[in-house]
Amino acid sequence: MNVRDQASTATREPPVKAVLFANTDWYLYNFRRALALSLQQAGYEVLLLSPPGPYGEKLRALGLRWEPVPMQRRSLNLLRELALLWHLTQLLRRERPALIHGFTIKCAVYGSLAARLAGIPARVNAVAGMGYVFTSSQWKARLLRPVVRSLLRLALGGRGTRLILQNADDAELFRRAGLVDPAQIRLIRGSGVDCAQFADILPCTPDDGCPRVLLASRLLWDKGVGEYVAAIRQLRGQGRSLHALLAGAPDPGNPAAVPESTIRAWADEGLLTWLGHVDDMAGLLGSVDIVVLPSYREGLPRTLVEAAACGLPLITTDVPGCREVVADGIDGLLVPVRNSDALARAIARLQDDPPFARRLGDAARSKARTQFDERIVIRGTLAVYAELCELPEASTETTI
Repeated sequence: MNVRDQASTATREPPVKAVLFANTDWYLYNFRRALALSLQQAGYEVLLLSPPGPYGEKLRALGLRWEPVPMQRRSLNLLRELALLWHLTQLLRRERPALIHGFTIKCAVYGSLAARLAGIPARVNAVAGMGYVFTSSQWKARLLRPVVRSLLRLALGGRGTRLILQNADDAELFRRAGLVDPAQIRLIRGSGVDCAQFADILPCTPDDGCPRVLLASRLLWDKGVGEYVAAIRQLRGQGRSLHALLAGAPDPGNPAAVPESTIRAWADEGLLTWLGHVDDMAGLLGSVDIVVLPSYREGLPRTLVEAAACGLPLITTDVPGCREVVADGIDGLLVPVRNSDALARAIARLQDDPPFARRLGDAARSKARTQFDERIVIRGTLAVYAELCELPEASTETTI
C-alpha cells in the first residue's frame, strides 16, 4: 500500500449505521427489505432487529445483518419488559448507530426509549395504523390505552425525532391527542410495493366462469374476516355462484386473532377455501377476479396496493388507510365498516357488471404506479433520515 492509499484509509469515514427494528422478522422481510437493501447498496451499514423467527435467515441470505431480540409482542410482564429495554439499550450502546427506525407502536416506544438512554441522536418511528390498543374495545385494550399514550409521548418527543404515518387520519389523531409535536410528523403512504413485479399479472377466469373473490390479510377480526364470511353466506343464500378465498394465517401474537378452529369450520362448511399463508402473492392475485378488505382501520394496506398494481377491482371499507387507496366508484368501491350486507351488495355489483369492474381495476393500477411504488416510499424515507443526519444518498433501484 502506498502513502496516498494509507492516508486515504486513515481519513476514510466509517460507514453510517442505521438500525431497523420491527416486531416480527416476517415484517422486515416482506415490508422493509427493499429499504434495507437500498441503504446497504449506498454504503450504509444496516442492522435489522426483531424477535426470533424463520425469516431472519432469509434476511441473512440476502446479505443483510439481522439479530434477534428477546421481545414478546403480547407480554405484560414488567420484569420481562424492563429486561427488553435494557437489552436494547446495551445493544445500541455497543453498535452506536446514527439512527434507529422503529416500526409499529411497541417498537417505536422501546426503540426510542433505548435510543435516548444510549445517546443515539436520531430516532425515526413509523406507525402503520393505531394497533390493537387503540382500535379494540376489549377491557385489556382500554386499560392499556392511557399507559401507551404516556409512553408514546415520552418516546416520540424531544430533539432528533420524526414520526412517519401512512394516512392523514392518523396524522390528525396524533395531533389531537397531543402525542407528538405536529412539526415532527411526516406522511409517507405505505411501505411501498414493487409495482413492476405485478405489472404483467393478468387475472384468469376459472373454467366454470364463477368469479374468484379473495380476502388476504392477517386473520384478525378487525380485518373484517367475520363480515367477509357473512357476506359470502348471504350471496350463496341468494343462489350466486362464486369462489370465496381466504389467504393468511391466524396471528397468535394479537388478541384479535380469529381462532384456527373457526376458520377450519368455515372451510368444512364449504363457505370458502382457506389457503393459509401465501408467499407468492403475485401468483395468487393473478388467479382471482376481485379483492376485498373490509378492515376496521388500517395504516395503508399493502394487500390492496398489490391488488391494485395487478389491475384488480377492489372493495374495502370507508375507514382511515383504506380510503387512501380507494376512491369510491373511481378505482374501487367503498362500503361502510362492519356492514356485511353492503359488502355483499358490492361483490354482487362487480359480479354483474364486468366492464365496470375492469374500469375500476385499470384506474387502480394507474394509482398504484404513481402513488404507492416502493421507490417513492424509499425516497420519502431517506428524505426523513436526511432531516436528522448527514447521510449518503441511497439508490431506489434495488433488485429484490
